[in-house]
Amino acid sequence: MIEILTAGEVERARESGRLVGNILHTLKSRCQVGTNLLEIDQWTKAMIQSANADSCYVDYAPSFGRGPFGHYICTSVNDAVLHGKPFDYQLKDGDLLTLDLAVSKNGIAADAAISFMIGTHAAPEDLRMIDTTEKALAAAIDAARPGNRIGDISHAIGQVLSHAGYQINLDFGGHGIGSTMHQDPHVPNDGQPGRGFVLRPGLLLALEPWIMSDTDRLVTDADGWTLRSETGARTAHSEHTVAITENGAEILTLPSA
Repeated sequence: MIEILTAGEVERARESGRLVGNILHTLKSRCQVGTNLLEIDQWTKAMIQSANADSCYVDYAPSFGRGPFGHYICTSVNDAVLHGKPFDYQLKDGDLLTLDLAVSKNGIAADAAISFMIGTHAAPEDLRMIDTTEKALAAAIDAARPGNRIGDISHAIGQVLSHAGYQINLDFGGHGIGSTMHQDPHVPNDGQPGRGFVLRPGLLLALEPWIMSDTDRLVTDADGWTLRSETGARTAHSEHTVAITENGAEILTLPSA
């Protein structure tokens, strides 16, 4: 299903997006050496509930996971890149942490992810990966203009990732979002320009470039959820929810100024 939201629904999406952005901003400021992933999950739960919002994850049980997910945020560390299920692990100096959060408020969902380093020891390649996903996300947002197609977004992402020397996995990518978290259209992280669904105002998309440093192959943890690089290589992931408007893409998941 592809939803085209009304002006009123887009306004509600702005509220959901700000909440996601604010929670991620707060969590990043709290995460340090010694922080437990289960603490992050509890902080997230408290902030969602205090905002009278709903988690998109806790009861989520898609075909590709061993559901329900049972937690309020995805916490992916080092070689984990997607759907990281929180567990009893204390963050260490030099860890690369990705937080991926989706929340619904007033019936509209928003989804975003950030990758960042813990402590003071940051490997240059880790920083390069994070920077590359952020640049790819910026290129995707620039391409998300009315009249363009999904393939134009995918191509923009793929150009940045491939030119930086990274292999691209097409199993998981961006997606439509609205009254539910995951909707059509699928937005692969590489593709041909001029192909696919035509973008028009009212469409919400979650755009999410992600990479692994030396592979494009994933393996699934015994928890049935956490996806890791097959080689044990480090990973990075950046995501925003955007609304297509008459003037281009409006980023909804930025924190409040």
